[in-house]
Amino acid sequence: MKKVLVLEDEANIRSFVVINLKRAGYETIEAGTGEEALAQLRRNPDIKVALLDIMLPDDMDGFEVCRRIRASDSKIGIIMLTARTQEMDKVTGLMTGADDYVTKPFSPAELTARVDALYRRTGGDVEVDTGEISQPPFLLNTRNRTLEKNGQRVKLTQVEYSIMKLFMDNPGKALSRDEILDTVWGRDSFGELKTVDVNIRRLRIKIEDDPTNPTYITTVWGYGYKWGF
Repeated sequence: MKKVLVLEDEANIRSFVVINLKRAGYETIEAGTGEEALAQLRRNPDIKVALLDIMLPDDMDGFEVCRRIRASDSKIGIIMLTARTQEMDKVTGLMTGADDYVTKPFSPAELTARVDALYRRTGGDVEVDTGEISQPPFLLNTRNRTLEKNGQRVKLTQVEYSIMKLFMDNPGKALSRDEILDTVWGRDSFGELKTVDVNIRRLRIKIEDDPTNPTYITTVWGYGYKWGF
C-alpha cells in the first residue's frame, strides 16, 4: 500500500484530506502535531510522501518539521499545506526542503494530482533505469538515483534529482519553466512556476561553485533554464 503522512492539526481538514487520499488508493498516517509527525515517520519508514501543515498548535511549525525530516531523509517527498498566500511563505517552505506546496482551500483533484506526481518522483511508481549519465564533473547514477560532483556525493531530494536528470538528458537545450514543471511535477499537478524557480535556486546552492554566478544551470531570461554544457 502507498503510504502518505498527513500532518494537520484541524481535525475536519485532516479528515477531508485523508478521505480523498484513501479514495485515490493511499494508506494515510495521521498526525496532529510536529512531534507526532516525526514519531510516525520513525514508526513508518516506508512513507513516501508527507503533507505538512505550516501552522501548528505547538512550538514546532511545519517549516521546522520539514527541516528535521530533510536533515535525515533526502528521498521522501514533502508538500506544504498552507492557508497563507504570501509569496515569502511559499518560498520559505521550498527553501526549507519542501518539493511543492498546496494553498488552502484546495480541491480533491488538485491534492491527489500533486501527491500522485510527487509519489512517482520518489520512486513509488518509477520505471527501472539501468545506466549512468556522465558529464564531468558530474555523474548521475540512474540505478540508485544519485548525483556526484568530482566524485563527491551531492545530497538531493527526489525532485532535485528529477530536475538534474531532465537537464542532463538535454545538455545545451533551453528548457522552459512550463516544460520543467510539466516533466518533473506532472502535467496535471496544478503547480506554479515559482515552484520551479525556487527548486532551481536550491539546486544551484548544492551544485554550483558560486550560486550567485551559476556556471552549470544558467537562466534563459523570459523563458527558463539551460544546462550549461
